[in-house]
Amino acid sequence: MFEKFPVLETKNLILREIIPDDAEVIFRNYSDNEVMKYFGRELLTKISQAEEKIIGIKEDFINRKGIRWAVCLKEDNIMIGSGGFWRILKEHLRAEIGYELSKSYWGQGIMKEALSAMINFGFEKMNLHSIEANLDPENYGSLKLLEKLNFVREGYFKDSYYFKGKFTDTVSYSLINVKQK
Repeated sequence: MFEKFPVLETKNLILREIIPDDAEVIFRNYSDNEVMKYFGRELLTKISQAEEKIIGIKEDFINRKGIRWAVCLKEDNIMIGSGGFWRILKEHLRAEIGYELSKSYWGQGIMKEALSAMINFGFEKMNLHSIEANLDPENYGSLKLLEKLNFVREGYFKDSYYFKGKFTDTVSYSLINVKQK
């Protein structure tokens, strides 16, 4: 993808590389029941797990498997969430987008601003034709966010995910790069 990690800037945000100093925020978000409610993953229980996650994110970038930005307010450059692309299918010019935000920042338009920058980057710099998002149909906040960003619902998959002893449905959304033919 890129030799150097790309930093993105918006009106209110800086999207930068996730660094070891971000481990505390990652631990806080990924151990929070509300933040992780629809992720279908075990909560983190130790700071060392957050440190390992940061190493994995960096390895994915180096190996061109994914790119994930720390979402930071411009005023202090402290991470409040993250987002980026994974499941990158270069041969199909397609990637999946994922994101999370500390709950004290929910409902302020921060993730909409961050995702807009990531989407523009995906289409303009990564040459993606489509961006996919897969989520729990009960994650209403995320569904509304994707629709505000012009994502279109493509499919509904019944009992497609098994976690903690129960099956969960998945809804799939995508956004097509209309500028690309």
